[in-house]
Amino acid sequence: MIRVLSTASECVPLVKTGGLADVAGALPAALAPEGVEMRTLIPAYRPVKAALTGGKVHDLGEVMGGSAHLLEARLGEAVLYALDAPHLFDREGGPYLDASGRDFDDNPERFAALSQVAARLAAEGIEGWHPDILHVHDWQTALAPLYLAERKPTRHPGTVLTIHNIAFQGMIPADRRTRLDLPEAGFTSDGYEFWGQISALKAGLVWADRITTVSPTYAEELLTPQFGMGMEGVLTARRSDLSGILNGIDRAAWTPPYKSPRGKAKHRAALRREFELPEADGPLCIVISRLSHQKGLDVLLDALPALIDHGGQLALLGSGDPALEAAFRQAAQHRNVAVRIGYDEALSHRMMVGADAILVPSRFEPCGLTQLYGLSHGTLPVVARTGGLNDTVIDANPMALQSGVATGLQFHPVTASALAGTFARLHALWSEPAQWQKMMKNAMAQDVGWDVSARAYAALYQDLTPET
Repeated sequence: MIRVLSTASECVPLVKTGGLADVAGALPAALAPEGVEMRTLIPAYRPVKAALTGGKVHDLGEVMGGSAHLLEARLGEAVLYALDAPHLFDREGGPYLDASGRDFDDNPERFAALSQVAARLAAEGIEGWHPDILHVHDWQTALAPLYLAERKPTRHPGTVLTIHNIAFQGMIPADRRTRLDLPEAGFTSDGYEFWGQISALKAGLVWADRITTVSPTYAEELLTPQFGMGMEGVLTARRSDLSGILNGIDRAAWTPPYKSPRGKAKHRAALRREFELPEADGPLCIVISRLSHQKGLDVLLDALPALIDHGGQLALLGSGDPALEAAFRQAAQHRNVAVRIGYDEALSHRMMVGADAILVPSRFEPCGLTQLYGLSHGTLPVVARTGGLNDTVIDANPMALQSGVATGLQFHPVTASALAGTFARLHALWSEPAQWQKMMKNAMAQDVGWDVSARAYAALYQDLTPET
């Protein structure tokens, strides 16, 4: 049995802003069949603390300027720890932003505290449970390998950092170094210093034993200036320790209420009624996304006339950039476009069940989960050829169609003209029902669960597990 402490800033079903939460929540159950006992540490944000009652409480003393406790509970079959530090986490707003949508000023201290407690648990264990591996996720917990190294434990657990999105690097003013209890010797270009500031993510890139990201293609992309976002040099130096392991999805949560493509028809009709869209001759396409430049949704806006001209429709659920929100509201004046600003988990499931295609025109996408949800439902993904989108969707090019293996459509570059051309291809495929249904069957047959990836993580942990 390999014991792993996983620490992240969010975790389903307790707190979620993106795919990180899905992964953190899914890993313990996915890894259990591989002989891995994973326990998870997250912050006790106000909603998290309210949901965790009746479990054990462990006193941690003072953490980052205030008293703190560790709440212990069960999440499914796994143990969950929540860092209860009211001065850091008991507040209105989300995990990272206040009620007005601004970053909390003390985010560096909040997530340094989480990293410090992770390092403490990794070094000391808790009630006789001593992890073999400390697995941290993104910048919010990336200081933990450095804090662990500074503790110099007798039995040093192996450390793994997973990059879910390198665009978020945890940049912190240098004058907060002492407040964060970071070693002065590490504030160099070979350490956690980045252009005169502290980079929490860079600390993890330097001090973690292994670095993973969430798809093989993204692992290669990160070594280039286009995608590495300033960290490509550090990652190139650690190339032998870098690997890409695809995310999976919870198949139980994302199983369609039909077993064959023909079962989608009534759900498509229901989705059109819910979004007040008319009957149409073309495919009903959906977007479920954060509205941002990264997600390429400005490109979709420019290409939208081509989708409509080919008889297609769009139903969008998302929020984010105010300008994009306003632009999609304006686009929804067309009878074949419907927009819901915000997020609704139940609605996202109904959209996946009823739609014919899901659009993911991201400029970069480390892994992506929505295209995996689409595959599992026979909702054909239309994706940019990047990152995990490239690794999970087989483009309906002539050879793939001839071989009978296509599962969706890819396009490149991420431009309106390229996407408009893909909408023409989408229409051509839709016009051949036998071909479309074959692609749906292919998509629904894809192994998008966690089995393969769980074995890859277990092998990585085994390689790092200290000899006993």
